[in-house]
Amino acid sequence: MASTALPPGWFDISPPVSPTSAVFPGDTAYHSEALLSFATGANLALTTLHTTPHVGAHADAPCHYDERGVGIDQRCLTRYLGTAQVVTVTIAAGDRVQVADLPVAVAAPRVLIRTGSFADPDCWHNEFCSLSVALIESFADLGVVLVGIDTPSVDPAPAKILTAHHAIYRRDMAILEGLDLRGVADGLYTLIALPLRLVDADASPVRALLVPVQPELETSALVAARVDK
Repeated sequence: MASTALPPGWFDISPPVSPTSAVFPGDTAYHSEALLSFATGANLALTTLHTTPHVGAHADAPCHYDERGVGIDQRCLTRYLGTAQVVTVTIAAGDRVQVADLPVAVAAPRVLIRTGSFADPDCWHNEFCSLSVALIESFADLGVVLVGIDTPSVDPAPAKILTAHHAIYRRDMAILEGLDLRGVADGLYTLIALPLRLVDADASPVRALLVPVQPELETSALVAARVDK
């Protein structure tokens, strides 16, 4: 059996996905249905999965929050691969992160915000923190291409108008939600969090990793992004 241990300095920032994983009320919780199993005499195991794509660590697609937006299969993968900065903020439960809440200057094109406001990924509550439009605009002005957060959404749970999502759409940034940043020190890493190529899907689960900074990956990603444009 292969070991699940990671090399020193590597961090798996994806919470486990299971039937107990919390999803937005009314969304489809993860469920695995056995079609074939060794226990019933089959020669292999085969399952069908039922789930919202907004489960665990996941990447939102623009079509999730704008009718003109593309599906996750059309997103440029370089946004989800490269240098990222983990930043911890300390704010009241349910508040939006403001520019003044950042304890350090932005130093990477991908910023992952740890709020600590959704500590148990299996226990849903509405009082998690989210992002302000001013923060997103500030990030975009600094050249940030992806913003991630350790909560289910960059907008508050009760929000009917998704102002943070819409600001991210206007500035052509990528979103990661549901990250597990516990045990990760603030600082710079290389992020690997590629979404699946789910045609026209409004999101995709990701297996998000933080590894020691790999400058060559950032350079390759920037070159690929220029070619993609």
